[in-house]
Amino acid sequence: MPLRGAVYVNGTITPAEHAVVPVYDHGFLYGEGVYETLRTYNRVPFLYDRHARRLRASADRLMLLVPFDDGALAGWIHDTVAAAGELDEAYIRVLLTRGVGELTYDIGATPAPSLIIIVKPLEAAPLRIEQDGITIALVPVLRNHPGSVNPIIKSNNLLNNAIAMQQANQRGAEEALMCNYRGELSECSQSNFFMVRERLLLTPPSEAGLLEGITRGFLFDLAREAGIEAREQTLRPADLDTADEAFITSTTRELSPVVRINERVIGDGKPGPVTLDLLSRYRRYAWESTKAAVPSV
Repeated sequence: MPLRGAVYVNGTITPAEHAVVPVYDHGFLYGEGVYETLRTYNRVPFLYDRHARRLRASADRLMLLVPFDDGALAGWIHDTVAAAGELDEAYIRVLLTRGVGELTYDIGATPAPSLIIIVKPLEAAPLRIEQDGITIALVPVLRNHPGSVNPIIKSNNLLNNAIAMQQANQRGAEEALMCNYRGELSECSQSNFFMVRERLLLTPPSEAGLLEGITRGFLFDLAREAGIEAREQTLRPADLDTADEAFITSTTRELSPVVRINERVIGDGKPGPVTLDLLSRYRRYAWESTKAAVPSV
């Protein structure tokens, strides 16, 4: 089955099935690289400035050169979306790697980074997620120690996340929730975790060893406008028993209500009112803000 969409590789855009990256690229050899995942509303990338800023911050932590400005990257994304053909909305993945070089960890061997932009049709979340919620699994695999591959770097090295998600899948869950080395809740394999206790919105702090998600950060702004108190707080597995609601956040998932974690039923086992209110506000802002960015004809 042919891959759908279009891919930009170092200045060349091709159909996805024809895109290639050299095997000597250090992103392939060593996982040396960073990435961002975006999605469109009204065919406009949402919260682009925040994603571009985080891409640069991740690259800086790897001493990885970013040889373009945000405007140039936005233009290449636009061209790749256009080349992908008729899409209702687009999934966009931007990858920046150390580049092609000899088999060595010496960064001097890779003078030119590689830039890859993947664009494919966005698969909308099934309606059942909003109506019925999802089950996630608290898995035994731990999130990376910040002194190892720091989770604050949105790194192409995703083995930790992959193993966690595979464990969750084996349990029939749709996402994996991980603890850090201290036994505190950290984040999920592809999303951030929130719980609601008496209308107070709680999420693990950055110090728990997690990626500061773009949707996670934006949700603090959204909650403030909605009059909902939101704060970072150290959480442990036992705290899940006190949750009235729970949900996960990511660029592609938006907010997904969580109604079960392992054998724990959250609240009354249905998506909660705070979660659904924030989800509605999030979608409304995303659609209205991107619609305003679409040039009139």
